[in-house]
Amino acid sequence: MRFFWTIFWAFLLSSMITYVISNMQSSTFSFVQVIILTVLFSGAAIVLAEGLIKDEA
Repeated sequence: MRFFWTIFWAFLLSSMITYVISNMQSSTFSFVQVIILTVLFSGAAIVLAEGLIKDEA
């Protein structure tokens, strides 16, 4: 379930970032960029959560 929420929030944040930047540049909204950013953000979050950040408790 945690992977679902990670991908969900990565998708929402990617959509927001792509929308704002495309409007600032007066260009069209590209859904392909949203998918690419979602994959990158999700991958980074999952790698950080599963491998690099460990609880020392």
